[in-house]
Amino acid sequence: MHEQEPWVSVDEVAKHLGIAKDTVYRWIEKKALPAHRVGRLWKFKVTEVDEWVRQGGAAQHDEGRG
Repeated sequence: MHEQEPWVSVDEVAKHLGIAKDTVYRWIEKKALPAHRVGRLWKFKVTEVDEWVRQGGAAQHDEGRG
């Protein structure tokens, strides 16, 4: 039987990626970080986040800065 991947919180995703929680929220809003709303909370699958990073989602520069 194969174990289902658990949902993780913003805190856990920030720690996993080594970034600030504010960055996680900004990436959800501006860069389409794969996140799922559960009530008032954001939840993530680490495999989805890792794939998004590998595809370059986190590498893009913030628009409007400079």
